Amino acid sequence: MNRFSYTFLIRLLSPALLVWMGLRARRSGGHWGVMSDARFGRYGAHKPLRQAIWVHAVSLGETRAVQPFVQALLDQGKPVLLTHMTATGREEGARAFQQAIQAGQLQQQWLPYDFPGVVKRFFAHYQPKAGVLMEREVWPNLIAASRAAGTPMFLVSARFSDQSLRQALRLGQVMRQAYRSLHAVYAQTLQDAQRLEQAGAEAVRVSGNFKFDVALSPSQIRQGREFAEHLQRKVVVIASTRDGEEWPFIQAIYKQEKRRQARGESLADSVLFCIVPRHPQRFNQVADLIAETGLPYLRRSALAEKGRSLAVVARACQSTLILLGDSLGEMPRYYAASNVAIVGGSFEKFGGQNFIEACAVGIPVIVGPYTRNFQQAVTDAVAEGAALRVSSPEQAIDQAMGLLKDATTHSRMGEAGLHWVQKHKGAVARVLTALNKLQ
Repeated sequence: MNRFSYTFLIRLLSPALLVWMGLRARRSGGHWGVMSDARFGRYGAHKPLRQAIWVHAVSLGETRAVQPFVQALLDQGKPVLLTHMTATGREEGARAFQQAIQAGQLQQQWLPYDFPGVVKRFFAHYQPKAGVLMEREVWPNLIAASRAAGTPMFLVSARFSDQSLRQALRLGQVMRQAYRSLHAVYAQTLQDAQRLEQAGAEAVRVSGNFKFDVALSPSQIRQGREFAEHLQRKVVVIASTRDGEEWPFIQAIYKQEKRRQARGESLADSVLFCIVPRHPQRFNQVADLIAETGLPYLRRSALAEKGRSLAVVARACQSTLILLGDSLGEMPRYYAASNVAIVGGSFEKFGGQNFIEACAVGIPVIVGPYTRNFQQAVTDAVAEGAALRVSSPEQAIDQAMGLLKDATTHSRMGEAGLHWVQKHKGAVARVLTALNKLQ
């Protein structure tokens, strides 16, 4: 397929694609701007930042991963244009870079749809000095427009699975040309680099994963640990769960509680489980699932800390077995309060979610069998002794309970996680050095 055929096909399918985007936005909630002017490259009287570095982070995970890179650009005094595809990504960007937005150093915008005229107007309006795409967001017309505008494009922290390679090869010339047109590609691993070269990319380097350069909020770390001290119980966080994963975890916790009750005890006397769904539109659904079991639970939103000390908040949780983390932007706090992290997205076929933050806090990590999005990272973390892989939520809960009792293994895994993260830092600095060489 060439670019002409690709463009003809997306024009033909555009009504269905826009309907799909609208339905996805409705299911997910939040403002997506599906039919907004910006999606079609129309910006009216909007005044762009000149000579900005354009960074595209499609969704929530990519926005979190790119934060240390964007912050490094801001620290150098560079103007930044940050684009997104999803509402959660845009909301996270607005939260993370609130000060830079208010100071006029960073602007946010929707990524335009990949039609030739639309992306041409995008480049004509913003005229970025360079473009930085996170992980795998390569669009043929977008890349062609960047080349015509003379804007060098970087693909950074790039991951490229066997499935992604097969898809790119099936599309043929249009994707090969797009990858060949990139100014530079910085892959997470050697395997990613080799697959990207097979897809057509040139000048591919292995720089590592931006997620290792995460800068966790010191205040959230302090607050999480202070909460745990006042709670005086062990904490297991079940983080970034996705649809279909929560119920098996809730059932596993229910079984653990029934075993304790058979001995005249309660699990809530010694352990607090925090379940933190990845997507906010599912908070109510998960609350209903917990309520079905009759297990005592609280919602994080019910523990607003305005005017309340962490000691008071901890006391409010004393008879609670499950805390539902229905809040955004607080994962460092949950990890800092926890003794063990079970990271979701890996117990159904979603490919896994970022577990590196938990290792960076120094707690043992447990993941499920489906981790293709972090394949090499999981393999390395398990080999380093920082993480365990299990096959089911029930096994994950059993392993977590075992780690709470085994102080030696718990300490060894936490230290291994800290060492592993430190060893892999530096991806942001490598890409930033290359970007700074541009005239």
